[in-house]
Amino acid sequence: MPLRIGIILGSTRPGRRGDQIASWVLDTAHAHGGADYELIDLADHRLGNLDEGGNPNLQQYEHPHTRDWSELIDGFDGFVFLVPEYNHSFPGALKNALDYVYREWNDKAAGIVSYGGWAAGVRAAEALRLVLAELQVATVRAQPTISTHPSFHTGAFVPQEGLDTAVRGMLDQVIAWSGALRGVRETKAEAGAAA
Repeated sequence: MPLRIGIILGSTRPGRRGDQIASWVLDTAHAHGGADYELIDLADHRLGNLDEGGNPNLQQYEHPHTRDWSELIDGFDGFVFLVPEYNHSFPGALKNALDYVYREWNDKAAGIVSYGGWAAGVRAAEALRLVLAELQVATVRAQPTISTHPSFHTGAFVPQEGLDTAVRGMLDQVIAWSGALRGVRETKAEAGAAA
């Protein structure tokens, strides 16, 4: 079965630039191959502020939107997070979406593409890595960055030279780690079934 990689657009902000970047990254991923890719736009899921009373580790979800989110995230082997930098960190909407579920993230790989002003979102990516580590998501080293100043100088997204190479390199790492971690999840599932 081919690997499934979710490309998560981490901003729900009106007028965001991330949708143009997400479209380009998805096209680049499809051209690269190696996995099945799907765009996950947080704005389409309308999770709202975390409203589950229980511990997400127990997976006892009360609300249909949480069960839908759980099923969606559980179906992927790895992720690419497209993350803008807001005030030296990543958006609250993404943190909220991460917090809704727990086990569904475990033992999967992720790459991060950050974007922002002259710092290109690197502080947001580093903050995100800490949260993903707690969710038992292994983040790859390759981290493409996009400075929005030159990339949107015409108003539309124009990838800077070398960005496609950086994204393909990150995808190679995400694919390799996602394949390895699928084996980890399968071994755990077999051990759980035998217990």
